[in-house]
Amino acid sequence: MTQKLKVIKDYDKLSDVEIEQIKLVYPLGFKKHLVEFNGIDGVRRKGLPLETEDKYYLIRMTEEKAIYIIDQDDDYDKDGKLKSSVKDELEEKHDDEDFLNDYNSNSDNDLGSLNEEVADDDL
Repeated sequence: MTQKLKVIKDYDKLSDVEIEQIKLVYPLGFKKHLVEFNGIDGVRRKGLPLETEDKYYLIRMTEEKAIYIIDQDDDYDKDGKLKSSVKDELEEKHDDEDFLNDYNSNSDNDLGSLNEEVADDDL
């Protein structure tokens, strides 16, 4: 079994496809899903975990940024929930991504020690 690459990335540097996938995994927003981790510089940060078929991501963001992102995104309603029409469209667009179909069924996603073997896309 090949170990997945662990990547820390800023939300602002995600591709549109990555953002769409995050919306499908977290249709009710991000804030309550943030986890703390030590960056490679030793500073405590928060991030949104996301496991794809080949990588474990931690998407760096603060709680304030998580709230702001949802508030400013027209794909979410006033209650911070992904609109059903958007969800349906994204599910159809990404129906070939097996990890999205399985993600919520595996509530014990183990991101392991994200302080080891981390590739920081921003360095």
